[in-house]
Amino acid sequence: MSELEFYGAAGRVTGSCHLLRIDGRLVLLDCGMIQGGDEEADNAAEFPFDPKKVDAVLLSHAHLDHSGRLPLLVKRGFRGTIHTHNATRALLQILLTDAANIEAGVIRRANRRRSDQGRKLLEPLYDLEDVASTLALVRSHRYERPVEVFPGLEASFHDAGHIMGSAVVATRIGHGDDAVRLVFSGDLGQYGSPILMDPVTPEPADLVLMESTYGDRCHRDLAASLEEFAGILERAQREGGNVLIPAFAVGRSQEILYFLGKHYDDWRVDRFQIFLDSPLAIEASQIYWDYPHLFDEEANEIFRERDFMPSLPNLHFTRTAPESKVIARLKQGALIIAGSGMCNGGRILHHFKREIGRKETQIVFTGFQPPGTLGRRIIDGADSVRIHGDQFPLRAAVHTIGGFSAHGDQHDLQRWYQGFGARRDGSKVPVYLVHGDPDAATALRDFLGADGVDAQVAVAGEKVALDALRTPGS
Repeated sequence: MSELEFYGAAGRVTGSCHLLRIDGRLVLLDCGMIQGGDEEADNAAEFPFDPKKVDAVLLSHAHLDHSGRLPLLVKRGFRGTIHTHNATRALLQILLTDAANIEAGVIRRANRRRSDQGRKLLEPLYDLEDVASTLALVRSHRYERPVEVFPGLEASFHDAGHIMGSAVVATRIGHGDDAVRLVFSGDLGQYGSPILMDPVTPEPADLVLMESTYGDRCHRDLAASLEEFAGILERAQREGGNVLIPAFAVGRSQEILYFLGKHYDDWRVDRFQIFLDSPLAIEASQIYWDYPHLFDEEANEIFRERDFMPSLPNLHFTRTAPESKVIARLKQGALIIAGSGMCNGGRILHHFKREIGRKETQIVFTGFQPPGTLGRRIIDGADSVRIHGDQFPLRAAVHTIGGFSAHGDQHDLQRWYQGFGARRDGSKVPVYLVHGDPDAATALRDFLGADGVDAQVAVAGEKVALDALRTPGS
């Protein structure tokens, strides 16, 4: 008997995790961290399964909302194999290490207060030893290479175009003509986005599990987004302020640097001092450059010409806290790319505290901000925001550039799905929608449904019998 159960990222964006039960064996699709608001406390909750009985994890990519609870899974007894792409294995090392260090710092600060108050001390979700144990269980693969997870389950990874190493996970459950083909999209990138290849649709499929982050909207096209970004730089120069970009360390930071390098002359980027103020993003950038064979044609051409991408003579890597603090001396002409992308920690908060009350400051969001995050409150137009326990007035100009998103929009998602074509009996492949706020997932369900697709919004705890999905005649 084969069964799929929805667990994380069903009814919300973060915390991706779904369960496959195959003839008594248990496999996870992702094991991600919940990010944003009070729901983050759920990360410490017990899993709805015994980690010791999980045979394998099929990991779509390295972002923490897909991978961030893996060390907790290991801490609680998982000893199976984590299958993923080669580049994801490299990124996991830095992302999980960073997450453990941040967690240790948060717990350390909280326990100082609790100790003074005579309250019970907290324990971190996991530590660096748990991260090391997790990485030891990772088995990485190239795109398009089938892998036998165990007899009766074959998996392959296909480029999802979201971040380096991101994968659509295609599974074949069962044997021969009786196999059921389940495809999990992971996170899908935009078609035509820079650096990475377009998302791949791995035919055939009997059931598709698809993300819906931007299922209710369409991004501005890239040309318009680049024009908007250029205008923001011009405004910053004209008004005498700095540009702050809260950027995800993996994916977005590298794309922004790519655009700045590509448009160095026509945007007059030489007027700025550019700071990549994130040790994590600096390490991730090096991993990006280690995988040029995964670049698209244009990025590969630039890489071959310059041997490093991008070529920015005014780019500064600020690895240490003292180097980051020096940036505070610049009241104008600084373009600062700093983590975290959701503004729930990292150096961007220190820059916000100094700059968010200045009307000359330009804040640029290029990625999704979940409800409950500081980033969402800023985008929603709060009069003031709380940072590190203090309240700060919000006077800076706030911009959201959807065209830079690493997630595909409604039309990208439709295009990816349409790559499956019809099943062998002529019917369309049924879809369950995950990784989206309820409004976004419902809008995508209706959009696909108008074209005759059996699309449903996944509900946490819902179970789908996979054996019943075999295509007649297959």
